[in-house]
Amino acid sequence: MPEIGLIVPPDQPPERMIAVARAAERADLTEVWLWEDCFAQSGVAPAAALLAATDRLRVGLGLMPVPLRSVALTAMEIATLHRIFPGRFLPGIGHGVLDWMGQVGARVESPLTLLREYATALRALLDGAEVTVTGRYVRLDQVRLRWPPLRPEPLLIGAVGRKTLALAGGLGDGVIFSGTDDPDRLAEGLAVARAARAEAPHSTPATPFEAVAFCAVPGDDSPESIAHRIGQYAAAGATRVAVLALGPEGPPEGSERLLDFVGRLAEAARLTG
Repeated sequence: MPEIGLIVPPDQPPERMIAVARAAERADLTEVWLWEDCFAQSGVAPAAALLAATDRLRVGLGLMPVPLRSVALTAMEIATLHRIFPGRFLPGIGHGVLDWMGQVGARVESPLTLLREYATALRALLDGAEVTVTGRYVRLDQVRLRWPPLRPEPLLIGAVGRKTLALAGGLGDGVIFSGTDDPDRLAEGLAVARAARAEAPHSTPATPFEAVAFCAVPGDDSPESIAHRIGQYAAAGATRVAVLALGPEGPPEGSERLLDFVGRLAEAARLTG
């Protein structure tokens, strides 16, 4: 069965997140997931806070929009968290919401080209290589991390369309399906990503390829119903399922309702075995 995590949505004020993460850890959930949402919260700062506030919990960040920051800065932040909290940080990158990128003056003409250049450079930097590249969007001159990760860590790439799914399979260690709430579509997309992975020059088929599904369920659903939904994603090939509780009008307001959901999600996780 997949790893099961709780999504802490950006609807929550940042000061409430630590209590939720600690409750998730006490309930024996293994992961919490965040995403960077313009203009609610950043991703790296709360990820670091939640990692520091817990002992075992893994924190996924799905995802960081690549137009918003230099690839060198992203590499530095990821590497730092990997070294302080080895094996507990699951970073993801992706296009981001293009309209939001336009609002901040960061939208590019070819998002796919940017993501390809960015993922290639980021992977090399995290591997400890010295990188010099002059691309359409990414330009680095003899850049090498002083403190790269001590061991290989997965780089996840968010994807919905076929071209981005293929890119994620060819350049990443896993794909984040944050834009679909349909297990069948996840299975189809995963097949595209895995086919690209098999054809990639650096392909290592023996290394598991992560498939992270973002799954929305009613906030008052029973543990049995949540477990059934998780099982559908597992059958479609998900290796990790991050669950978002939805109220009548979206994610629940206030940490109290989210804390209440932690117990039901933990029971659902136990039911999945």
